[in-house]
Amino acid sequence: MDFNILGKTTSEPIKALETFEKPSSVRTVILKSDEVTSLCPVTGQPDWETVTIEYAPDKLCVESKSLKLYLWSFRDEGCFCESLADKIANDFYDACNPFWCKVIVVQKPRGGIEITSVAEARRE
Repeated sequence: MDFNILGKTTSEPIKALETFEKPSSVRTVILKSDEVTSLCPVTGQPDWETVTIEYAPDKLCVESKSLKLYLWSFRDEGCFCESLADKIANDFYDACNPFWCKVIVVQKPRGGIEITSVAEARRE
C-alpha cells in the first residue's frame, strides 16, 4: 500500500483523505476528534468543535492520519458549523465512497450557545 501522508513527516494541514482497503468483516467505522478548530466567517473568532464521523465502508476506509491533517486544515478557514458538517460529509463521501456517512459537528458554546449540526451523504 502506498501512502503519501502516513509515515511521512508533516508540518502543515493537507486537504487530502487517504484510503486503504476495508477489512472484510468491518461494517461500521466511527471516528471522533475533539481537537478541531475553525474560524467564524464573520468575526474571525476561533471556534472549537468535536467532529464525529460514522460510516459504512464499501471497499475503502479512511486512514486516520490523513483525517487528522484534513481536519487541521479548517483551523484558518472561516465557516459556520453547519457548513463545516456539510463540507466534511461530502469530502469524506467523495474520498471513500461508503454506503453512507454521517458527520456530527458539535461546536463548543460561544455566547452561551452550543451548536450541533448533522450532515449525511449516501448513495441514491
